[in-house]
Amino acid sequence: MKTFNSIFDFYSPKKTILTLGTFDGVHLGHQAILKKVIHAAHLSDYESVVLTFFPHPRMVLNQEKNIKLLNTIKEKEELFEHLGIDNLVIHPFDKDFFSLEAGDFVKDILVKQFNIHKIIIGYDHKFGKNRSASITDLIAFGKKYNFEVEQISVQEINDVSVSSTKIRSAILNGTMEIANQYLGYQYSFSGKVVSGKQIGRAINFPTANLEIEDTYKLIPKNGVYVILCCFDKKIATGMMNIGNNPTLGNTEQTVEVHLFDFNEDIYGKTVKISVLHFIREEQKFENLEALQLQLQRDKDYSLRYFNFDESIPF
Repeated sequence: MKTFNSIFDFYSPKKTILTLGTFDGVHLGHQAILKKVIHAAHLSDYESVVLTFFPHPRMVLNQEKNIKLLNTIKEKEELFEHLGIDNLVIHPFDKDFFSLEAGDFVKDILVKQFNIHKIIIGYDHKFGKNRSASITDLIAFGKKYNFEVEQISVQEINDVSVSSTKIRSAILNGTMEIANQYLGYQYSFSGKVVSGKQIGRAINFPTANLEIEDTYKLIPKNGVYVILCCFDKKIATGMMNIGNNPTLGNTEQTVEVHLFDFNEDIYGKTVKISVLHFIREEQKFENLEALQLQLQRDKDYSLRYFNFDESIPF
């Protein structure tokens, strides 16, 4: 897959089959559209193109500085490539782009820049200045400039019954099985392993403390989880605590991972955490001994989870 950091960097000698949107999550609903794009492109020996934007339009238009997204731009790129998209265009979103008239967007971007043969789009898609143009306008432009418009029907969208909003809600509620089902893959995030207070080591539960670099990435709610940890093309099983460690009197949120049967040095490495299952809420214990006892129960629970769940890849 070729990746372009601007619409104006893109070039292909072939006609293109294109879709566009923010695609937060690249979930099953998005994948249905993307598979149509890929199939149509292969059928006619054209190039498949995804046009997406960064920063997220809501960050720019609504000035939502604390918006949390399901994917970082790097994760999104990996997902598109895995699906088989030929070209990914990540265009910088700003108010000037949002102010582009619908006619200019179609003529100068879709027709001239992308050499478009067909656009495949959701039934409720809006585009152009202030999102004033509709799918009806796009079909009219298609007739004028000789490109096809394929509209994903309400029925097709409803059949999948998936949305980024539903997935965010599931993650924030700790219902990871539902989130992962809607996504079609395991929800994950990455972090750099940094030094902690070494309390876990003192009670025989050493943890890797993670520093999350992409602050706009949605992190699951506080609590204890069953996880997989990927690094250096290896996979380790484990459990994770997200929270403030009330037993230790902490105030800042931390992300700590305990890996099973593991003794490698991963300080300074970036690891990927796949979140499989919510075990329990974070709680305050009377002392470290009570905390250690509960951690052993959490570990036993996690090991049973891995023994019974045959879908976990190793």
